[in-house]
Amino acid sequence: MSVSAIHIPEHPHSGTPTQPGAGDEQPGSAPGVPYVTIVLPCYNEQDHVVRELERISAAMDVSGYAYEILAIDDKSTDNTLAVLREAAPRFPRMRIMAFRRNGGSGTARRIGTQDARGKIVVWTDADMTYPNERIPEFVRHLDDNLDVDQVVGARLTEEGTHKWARVPAKWLIRMIAQRLSGMRIPDLNSGLRAFRREVSLPYLRLLPPGFSCVTTITMSFLSNQHPVDYIPIDYAKRAGTSKFHPFKDARRYILQVLRMVMYFDPLKVLMPLALWIMGLGFIKLVVDLVRYDFHVATSTLLAILVGFQIAVLALIGDLVARSRSGT
Repeated sequence: MSVSAIHIPEHPHSGTPTQPGAGDEQPGSAPGVPYVTIVLPCYNEQDHVVRELERISAAMDVSGYAYEILAIDDKSTDNTLAVLREAAPRFPRMRIMAFRRNGGSGTARRIGTQDARGKIVVWTDADMTYPNERIPEFVRHLDDNLDVDQVVGARLTEEGTHKWARVPAKWLIRMIAQRLSGMRIPDLNSGLRAFRREVSLPYLRLLPPGFSCVTTITMSFLSNQHPVDYIPIDYAKRAGTSKFHPFKDARRYILQVLRMVMYFDPLKVLMPLALWIMGLGFIKLVVDLVRYDFHVATSTLLAILVGFQIAVLALIGDLVARSRSGT
């Protein structure tokens, strides 16, 4: 069983500088084929997307890794797509994908990962919040630790909007996820992560369209014993306007955590509930027998029956989860 851990690299590697467009070869990749694909969803980021591209490209150009940036315009209502197209000649390793309708960041990341040509896929945001200059460090961590399938940036602070609501909501969701997964999760919904594309493919169909896609990919890996490491990162205030809705998205995060655990390990969700209900029912059964001269209340039998039905449902769900191909 894998254990999630905070990992602080002692000697970050910068690699050998290369020129943009050079045919770098990584282990197991053909010349000219990118080893790393950076999926960059863009929605109304016209004022800062070029700065983000410059930061990512500068870091990757000196990293020694062959890479591509897959910039996905999620049907922006501003000039983001035009800015990307205008900047394209400056970034020869960037591909632009334009959606015909807004699909959400989860949809962009799912399609981007499916279309990625690299063996390592990096997810990040285009809003200047994440230290994207450290992306090579995340890739290097996967190369140096072949037993690790995903590395996540664990944010040290919360700098987003609606901080008063985000901090307690995210803490609660993380505690629920840790309880259900049985593993320590320093940051459940960080937007900066790198993972092995081949490992992620069976779980891409589970990604929801919204922000909870990052929670889903984390829970999918953990629930299936794919090792996940965490690297501490700084987190800056975003540029532009936040698309996060504190109450609506918090509810989605909680539901997505429960959905993922139910999908992979329904016993963890349903069996404790079933045992509690049946336990209370049997306690009340003893009380009824003593107090009412061996007469049993209907509510007592109903509680025992409901608990038994939930237990049966948990066992059936577990059978389905274990017989499902690809999990």
